[in-house]
Amino acid sequence: MSRPLCNHYAAILSSVATAAGGRSGAHVAGAVHCLILRTLPHPPPVHLLNHLLTAYGKSGRHARARGLFDAMPHRNLYTYNALLTTLAHARLLGDMEALFASMPERDAVSYNALIAGFAGANLPARAAGAYRTLLREEDAGVRPSRITMSSMVMAASALGDRALGRQFHCQILRVGFGAYAFVGSPLVDMYAKMGLIGYAKRVFDELEGKNVVMYNTMITGLLRCKMVQEARQLFEVMTDRDSITWTTMVTGLTQNGLESEALDVFRRMRAQGVAIDQYTFGSILTACGALSALEQGKQIHAYTIRTCYDDNIFVGSALVDMYSKCRSIILAETVFWRMSSRNIISWTAMIVGYGQNGCSEEAVRAFSEMQRDGIEPDDYTLGSVISSCANLASLEEGAQFHCLALVSGLMPYITVSNALVTLYGKCGSIEDAHRLFDEMPFHDQVSWTALVSGYAQFGKAKETIDLFEKMLSKGVKPDGVTFIGVLSACSRAGFVEKGRSYFYSMQKDHGIVPVDDHYTCMIDLYSRSGRLKEAEEFIKKMPVRPDAIGWGTLLSACRLRGDMEIGKWAAENLLEIDPHNPASYVLLCSMHAAKGQWNEVAQLRRGMRDRQVKKEPGCSWIKYKNKVHIFSADDQSHPFSKGIYEKLEWLNSKMVEEGYKPDVSSVLHDVADADKVHMLSHHSEKLAIAFGLMFVPQDMPIRIVKNLRVCVDCHNATKFISKITGRDILVRDAVRFHKFSNGLCSCGDFW
Repeated sequence: MSRPLCNHYAAILSSVATAAGGRSGAHVAGAVHCLILRTLPHPPPVHLLNHLLTAYGKSGRHARARGLFDAMPHRNLYTYNALLTTLAHARLLGDMEALFASMPERDAVSYNALIAGFAGANLPARAAGAYRTLLREEDAGVRPSRITMSSMVMAASALGDRALGRQFHCQILRVGFGAYAFVGSPLVDMYAKMGLIGYAKRVFDELEGKNVVMYNTMITGLLRCKMVQEARQLFEVMTDRDSITWTTMVTGLTQNGLESEALDVFRRMRAQGVAIDQYTFGSILTACGALSALEQGKQIHAYTIRTCYDDNIFVGSALVDMYSKCRSIILAETVFWRMSSRNIISWTAMIVGYGQNGCSEEAVRAFSEMQRDGIEPDDYTLGSVISSCANLASLEEGAQFHCLALVSGLMPYITVSNALVTLYGKCGSIEDAHRLFDEMPFHDQVSWTALVSGYAQFGKAKETIDLFEKMLSKGVKPDGVTFIGVLSACSRAGFVEKGRSYFYSMQKDHGIVPVDDHYTCMIDLYSRSGRLKEAEEFIKKMPVRPDAIGWGTLLSACRLRGDMEIGKWAAENLLEIDPHNPASYVLLCSMHAAKGQWNEVAQLRRGMRDRQVKKEPGCSWIKYKNKVHIFSADDQSHPFSKGIYEKLEWLNSKMVEEGYKPDVSSVLHDVADADKVHMLSHHSEKLAIAFGLMFVPQDMPIRIVKNLRVCVDCHNATKFISKITGRDILVRDAVRFHKFSNGLCSCGDFW
């Protein structure tokens, strides 16, 4: 009676183990355990208890498995291996090692469990150590199995150890497992991850009876090594493709910058009725974002809704990222707030999206919302919000995030450190930026570029060039952004020959194709130095026409130098490109006004009215006690206006005593000089500086931001104010930083 009953219970427990247990499996195992105790003589057969132990282990009830093991009066090797496997899966490494050490005998299954435990806990070095111990027991008849070798290949792959990987490959060949797919497929993957694609291809070619998994592994390896053509060929010869094959191609093509081709493969995949999962959607949405293919992105969004993937957190995050990159931040917000659950990836996608679309304040607010939701930032999220603070020139909030990086332990991450270097550089604290840079244990291209750009924006040309040369000597490859910083520094310092040399070196020595910003820097380089004819010749030789900023740069220099001929040429081209850009009208007005040609000024203003072109009003702002105070010219709406104007009157009298003479050249009105002086004295930046002098503590610099370029008179006046008051004043205008200290400006009056 007991033998058939034992067999019946064993069959039930085997089915539980085969089904991988779970809560229902644990319930069944517990019920069978009760029946065993009630219906069978004590102690039950060891083989039956071994089945029960395995069922508990597969169901995740490792405590019950341990209790059963301890209560068993008799144990065999299977018993020990069953509990060892359970402890390995539960990542209870201490208990696993103790049990392994206490085993009276061991076989390949014992070592496989130990190796799997270490590998599963991401400890590949310890897995390799366990394998070496196994080899020392070969004399006792313990030999590695296919499972052992497969696990060790994956461990070598995780370690990135080429020598160890080759050793395992030799072991595999020595024991005769080379042709087995179970071992060969991980070998292909290992060699591909290590960049040894030739070895991977040889292993693949030698495998017998290749299946779809092997093909998928090889295609993944080829795409990872940027061998796109070879991956395409392998894909096309496959007679049997699964959803992973198609998704691998879509993902690989996207990662190799072939987004259009990825879309074509996705269309073929749909046409063949292949099931699409969250990973396919994620990759194809990434491709749409990279292409700014908004319409295709919307179609895929609709398809996710039809297939009920729209509420998938992975797909939702990819949709937010896609809409953000397509400059549809409202749609990105809509998707984000409709998500039923959000993780760090979702929040990061939204925060980065805000930053990419110039919504830096919203990025900071979203970060605060994320914290209120109880989600801790990672290095990428924190780096992104710090970058938004840099774009806002918000040093106070950026400093708070700096503290958060220190407290949360994220400071060592280069993403965070680079963002902080950029922040302090953009906020005018170039000394702090350099100190942070020096404290970093490792510098990449972004680190160097952030510091180079910071010095360039400050107009410190010599320091910028020295840093750039040091970057090159360290073997760090510059990118296009680095050269924008270097060229702009040369431009602002008047280093024409050096700037021209760097521009041609960028193309010849570094293979960087110039874009609009590089050409604009070169136009600025010639124009600022008064070499307007050379600027004109450079433009005529350019392979593309300058953009609006390029023409505006030339026109601005013509206004400064009074060159009406080239100025009109620049203005005509600027109007052709952007007829509603007020810069051309304003600069031409300024040129005519400087020559007293008021009829021409009036005619230009009529043209502006007829075309409904409006000049952007100048404004300046200063942050004090977490509140932004905004001023416009002649602004009397501020609660402290009376004190501000009294402060300005006092400053004006002191400035005149020091030799200040108003420069009325920027006043574009046909009025008396006295009226022009009055207009100049109430410019927005002067109001903001007066407010700062009243409220910002003496030992702190006054930080002003202006939406337009600072005018000549305000620049000159601020130098006098810094000398009179003994205060450091930092003004960030639309082009650069100016640090005024003791009557001097960091730009050297060359801006």
